[in-house]
Amino acid sequence: MSTATAAGAVGDARPRSADLYHRGRVVFPGGITRSTIDIDPHPLYVSEGEGAYVIDVDGNRLLDLNNNFTTLLHGHGFAPMIDAVTDLLRRGTCFSNPTRHEIALAELLVSRIPAMEQVRFVNSGTEAVMFAIKAARAYTGRPAIARFEGAYHGAYDWAETGQSGSFESARTGLRMARSAYTGAPGTTADAVVVLDFNDVDGLEESLSLHANSLAAVLIDPMPSRAGLLRPLPQFIERLSALALQHGILIIADEVLNLRQGYNGASSRYGLAPDLLTAGKIIGGGFPIGAVGGRSDVMSVFGSDGKAPLVPQGGTFSANPVSMVAGRVAMEAMTFEHFSRLERLGTMLRSRLSDLAAKHDAPFSVTGAASLFRIHTKRVAPTTYRDAKMTMVEATRMRSLSRFFRHGGILLPSDAAACLSTPMNEEDIDSISAAFELFLTSHDTWNEETQQ
Repeated sequence: MSTATAAGAVGDARPRSADLYHRGRVVFPGGITRSTIDIDPHPLYVSEGEGAYVIDVDGNRLLDLNNNFTTLLHGHGFAPMIDAVTDLLRRGTCFSNPTRHEIALAELLVSRIPAMEQVRFVNSGTEAVMFAIKAARAYTGRPAIARFEGAYHGAYDWAETGQSGSFESARTGLRMARSAYTGAPGTTADAVVVLDFNDVDGLEESLSLHANSLAAVLIDPMPSRAGLLRPLPQFIERLSALALQHGILIIADEVLNLRQGYNGASSRYGLAPDLLTAGKIIGGGFPIGAVGGRSDVMSVFGSDGKAPLVPQGGTFSANPVSMVAGRVAMEAMTFEHFSRLERLGTMLRSRLSDLAAKHDAPFSVTGAASLFRIHTKRVAPTTYRDAKMTMVEATRMRSLSRFFRHGGILLPSDAAACLSTPMNEEDIDSISAAFELFLTSHDTWNEETQQ
């Protein structure tokens, strides 16, 4: 029996979660306040977190492979962070004036991340990407951006347009970004160029065609929502060369992928962005976002006695709680801790891949460092369109997540999963054992093929 199962398996009946969902449907559209919440058939309501585990309102203890969408590097209840924030709360939670805490966190980030010469703090990853795009526009004087189909960059109109794909315009024959929601202004799509991740040959044609209007290329170095796709070295090299040639800035969105190492993800893959956005892990579990980059580009936020080219405020930007929690969490993530998580991640991805091959099952695994994603495909995808699931594949993934949950493991069904520092090799054993048990008890691949 796995460690997670022994800790408390989750049955089909979760009356308290069901009751809370019923109450939520009265006051929330759809019953929840985040569209990314897993509903199967209702959300699993959590009462507390403890290290690598969460405990739901019915007392079930689950190994947490979500960690609030990869935010919690140290899992739940990280003692040094709690002590630091508890001490801070006695002194005040937020002020209209700056504090020394924002300087301390900024110094830490600038010292670690090669692309960050200067930084500004905001309240979320969405805000970080939004202000990075504004900065690129102000610096270059150009309005448009290029982005990769399927990648997630938050909820700013120009950042989310094209996330769900593209289509060919009947009028012009050109490739157009698909709007993210009904009623979005059509002019937004006119200022977004959609590219294909890892498509080396397509980069030159698209960027050259729109070079005069493009302020920046927005890229997640390993697109998470698109499938945790590993970038090809030649793709990164070509993108960097073309951006330099045409005076287009590169914005690396590392809100999620900063957890790939002590220096982040861009340097890992040979990318030298002009701007870089961060969030999630740098807040220690509290709301945060950051945009940083070259000093000359970041100067658009500066005033020095005159109106800035890009005004950037925010009532809770650089609030002391997020600054202190983030600093403590990041200080604890030394080279050694990142290396240890990477070893565990490599071990897990290898075991899961080997088990899929052993059972001749239609599963593959992508990811890097402490991140992984199980795909319901025999061959690991390298593009967004490869990663998109068919109805059969989506049903298979749902079955896998449900099986894990019933066995005491919280596995995201359509997002990146991750490890945290409280985890160890026994947890890797538990995850691997659960996956093999699923493969041996759900061997219906031939039946699926015939449907």
